[in-house]
Amino acid sequence: MPGYGILDANSGRGLLPWHWAIERLTPARTYWLSTTRPDHRPHAMPIWGVWMSSVFCFSTGEHSRKARNLEGVPYCVISVTAGDDSVILEGVVRVEGDADLRRMFASAYSEKYHWNMDHFSDAIYVVWPVVAYGFSAATDEFTGSATRWTFAATQWNRQP
Repeated sequence: MPGYGILDANSGRGLLPWHWAIERLTPARTYWLSTTRPDHRPHAMPIWGVWMSSVFCFSTGEHSRKARNLEGVPYCVISVTAGDDSVILEGVVRVEGDADLRRMFASAYSEKYHWNMDHFSDAIYVVWPVVAYGFSAATDEFTGSATRWTFAATQWNRQP
């Protein structure tokens, strides 16, 4: 969209608070996961997942293209659109084996998607956000509401 321009932080509607992003990430049904193939081509697929505390969690088979991509390049983009609103997370991914997190994930996933997780055994991928973007495409709000959030470096979201 050439020439749309982004207003400064003190103009337009103003920057969006982080809870605005959480309110769109949490209830979403389908998310888009973008990863990088070994030959550097992009790969995007719809996935189901859950926002838990301060991370996004999803699961995929260990031999899926997504898993193989993340094994080679542990960075991804998670995006979701809710009506006129969009949230994009760029983050570092790691496979999580912690039993408590697995139980929390299985419970949240089961409740959200009405999916039987009794015999769940796939890996859980945890996306630790590094930067996120929020946009509201509602009339006259896009250029005045575009927001970027950055997250303090932790042991998990630092570049390897």
